[in-house]
Amino acid sequence: MAKRIEIMDTTLRDGEQTSGVSFSASEKLTIAKLLLEELKVDRIEIASARVSEGEFKAVKDITEWANKKGYINAVEVLTFVDKGISIDWMKEAGAKVQNLLTKGSLNHLIYQLKKTPSQHFKEISDTVSLAKENLIETNIYLEDWSNGMRNSKEYVFEFLAFLSTQPIKRIMLPDTLGVLTPAESFDFVSEIKEKYPTLHFDFHAHNDYDLGVANVMEAVKAGINGLHLTINGMGERAGNAPMASVIAVINDFMPTVEIAVNEKALNTVSKLVETFSGFRIPVNKPVVGDNVFTQTAGIHADGDNKNNLYFNDLLPERFGRKREYALGKSSGKANIQKNLQELGLQLNDIDLKIVTQRIIELGDKKQVVTKEDLPYIIAEVLDNHSNKKVVHVDSYVLTHSKGLRPSTTVSLTIKDEFFEENAQGDGQFDAFMNAIRKVYEKKKIALPSLIDYAVRIPPGSHSDALCETIITWKSEEKEFKTRGLDSDQTVSAIKAAERMLNII
Repeated sequence: MAKRIEIMDTTLRDGEQTSGVSFSASEKLTIAKLLLEELKVDRIEIASARVSEGEFKAVKDITEWANKKGYINAVEVLTFVDKGISIDWMKEAGAKVQNLLTKGSLNHLIYQLKKTPSQHFKEISDTVSLAKENLIETNIYLEDWSNGMRNSKEYVFEFLAFLSTQPIKRIMLPDTLGVLTPAESFDFVSEIKEKYPTLHFDFHAHNDYDLGVANVMEAVKAGINGLHLTINGMGERAGNAPMASVIAVINDFMPTVEIAVNEKALNTVSKLVETFSGFRIPVNKPVVGDNVFTQTAGIHADGDNKNNLYFNDLLPERFGRKREYALGKSSGKANIQKNLQELGLQLNDIDLKIVTQRIIELGDKKQVVTKEDLPYIIAEVLDNHSNKKVVHVDSYVLTHSKGLRPSTTVSLTIKDEFFEENAQGDGQFDAFMNAIRKVYEKKKIALPSLIDYAVRIPPGSHSDALCETIITWKSEEKEFKTRGLDSDQTVSAIKAAERMLNII
C-alpha cells in the first residue's frame, strides 16, 4: 500500500525569511487560502510568534478564516521556549498548533543557550504542558539537527528519548544550514525511524548545496512522515527545498508514496507568490520557470511533430501550463509552424522559408522573437518579397545631440546610381526624409506627403520588442501605406520609407 506523507508549506514563515521579502497581512491571508484550498497542502506554517504587530494581525486574520473553514489545526506558528510568552501570543492570535523551536545539536545548546540537556528538557516539558493546558497542540523543531547527528549523536538520541515521553504530535528534523548529503539524509532518518518507528517525523531541507530535492528524496526513502517545502524554494540564504520540484519528483519516481498536493495549482500559486514577494523565479527553474516548457532548437520542434520525441513525463499540462516553441536564430520551420498553428495562420512552403530566414536574421540581433511578433514579420517580409527592390538605402548616420538639431547623412542606390546627402530636421526621421528629398529633387521626382505615422508593438511586449511602423503616404495619384519592422523605432520607420521609394 502507498504510504501517505504530509506536506507542510512554510513559505509564509521560513520563506518570508528570504532577504528583502515581507508579506502584508492581506497577502498572507490570500496565500494561505490558496495553499490550503487550491494547492491542498496538509499544513501551513504562517509566522513566528512575537515578531511584530503586523505579524500578529496576519496570524489573527488567517486563524479567523481557518476557524470558519475547518482548517485551524492545519495552521502552525513557530514558537520559543520563553516561559509561556509565545503561548500567550498564540492564544490572543487564535492559533492552535505551535512549532516549538528547540536545540537539536549540543553545539547550539552549549554555545547559544549555555544550558545543560537536563535544563533544556525541563523547560521544554514545562512549555509543552502549558500549551496542553491551553488546548494548543505541540510539534517540536530540533534546530541544527543535521549537525547534531554528525557531531553529537548521543545528545540527539537522549533528546528523542525524552521527547518520546511528551504529549507532542510531530518531531521536526531540520537541516538548518543545508549541509547534509543525500547519503547522510537517508542514513540519519533511517537510524531514527528504526529506533522510533511509531513517532511522526518531518524533514526540513535547506538548499545551500543545491541538494534540497535530493535530500528530500532520500528522507522519503528512509521512511519520513512529513516534508517541509516552500513555494519557489524561498527561504534563508539559498532557500528551502522547492515545492514544485519535490512534488513532481514524488509523483514521478516514488509510486509507493501518496501526497494530497494538487499539481495543477502549482504554477498559479508560484506566480502569485512571485508577485507578492518580488522574489523573481529564474526562467530555468524546474516546473515553474518561464522557459522550462519552451523548445528552442528547431530539431526539437521537428521531433515533437514526429511522435513527441522530445517530450518527457514533465508534461506542462500537469501544472496548468502549455508547451511553447521559441523563435530565434536556432529556429527551424517546425518551430514557426507550431507558432503559426497557435495563431491560426498558414503559409505555403516558399513563404515559410522566407519568414524562417527573416526570423533567423532577427534572432542574430534580438535573441528571442515572440509568437506575437509573427504577424508583423509575415506582413513585412511577404510584402517586401512581392515588390521588386530597385531603391536601396545603403547606409545612414543618425545624430541627436543636446542643443543641436538632429541630422542624418544617408547614402542610397537607385537603379545602380549612387547618391549621398546630409540634412537636418525636427527629429531623426524628419532629418532622414529631408536628406532623401534632396536626392529626389536632383532627379526631379516629387515625393508623396506623409499624412499618418503609427507605431505598434506586439501585445505584452517589453522595451526590446520588435516595433512595427506603418506610414500612410499621399501622392497626386493615390494614398497608400508602407510598413517597416525593427527593434529600433526610427529604423523601422526608415524601412517603411524605403518601401515607399520602391513603390513610387
